[in-house]
Amino acid sequence: MDEPGRPEQLLAGAGILLYGSAMGSTEDVVVRAMTNDHAFRVVAAATTQAAREVAAKQRVTGEAAKALAGIATGAVLLRETMAPNLRVQGILRGAGGKGTIVGDSFPDGSVRGLAQLKGDRSAFSLGPGSLMQMMRTMVRGGVQQGIVDVGQAGGIGEAITAYFHESEQLVCLARVGSRWNGDELVAAGGFVVQLLPEAERPAHMIMTQRLEDFPPIDEWLEKPDFSADLLIGELCLGMPFTELARSPVFFSCRCDEAAVLASLSTLGHSDLQEMIDDGKGLEIDCDYCGREYLIEVERLRALLEKS
Repeated sequence: MDEPGRPEQLLAGAGILLYGSAMGSTEDVVVRAMTNDHAFRVVAAATTQAAREVAAKQRVTGEAAKALAGIATGAVLLRETMAPNLRVQGILRGAGGKGTIVGDSFPDGSVRGLAQLKGDRSAFSLGPGSLMQMMRTMVRGGVQQGIVDVGQAGGIGEAITAYFHESEQLVCLARVGSRWNGDELVAAGGFVVQLLPEAERPAHMIMTQRLEDFPPIDEWLEKPDFSADLLIGELCLGMPFTELARSPVFFSCRCDEAAVLASLSTLGHSDLQEMIDDGKGLEIDCDYCGREYLIEVERLRALLEKS
């Protein structure tokens, strides 16, 4: 009998894709669990409603919408796996430097996204030259980040797997994705399976076999009872596990008038004076949610006096 490969080879070679939640069947949630033998941590997320609203706020369709749903889900999964109490941003740079897609995940479960595209709001491609950047905002304001070549990885889930290995020195298998009916998002989500240091050979062999035998994604997406809980249970089939934490996933933007005014206060005297002299005030739209803010001339004048 051939000698089994190393655990990381076994997991990386599984190549299984699972994502999603049947539209309207379950709430958006992310669940963390661990097998009772401390061999594996499993994180699963259903992000359909949140991803749908992220795409709608950014007014994207087609490949751009798919990429936005994927990186938003990926940011949620990476935050829950590595830093549940920190903000995590995932940034995708398109092939040839054309366009940037951002997923932004916060500790309370809120997520938002940003699509910086030129012209066509449906066009975005991953391939040679595509990069994925993952950023964690630390408690004291510093940023920890890593960059992975998405073109070589083959996709967002594969790039997250590579990120775990290259930037975090962790053996993980990550997959994210979405299912669409035309421009309507039907399901979105993903999972991470992490091999822990305590894992012994029998345990990782069971999990590897489970991943290799996992049913096709379409079978899961069509199930009316599909959920993050079902996904956790199926991934850990035959391996007793304990739920560690769960939290809702939902769209929410962090913009408010105070943040807008704080940003304006960094402008120079001449810039503020020019806006005041114009006499029309200032209209600003939030890039993430599209909310409009009208800053009256009196508020601009107050900022000038304070600066």
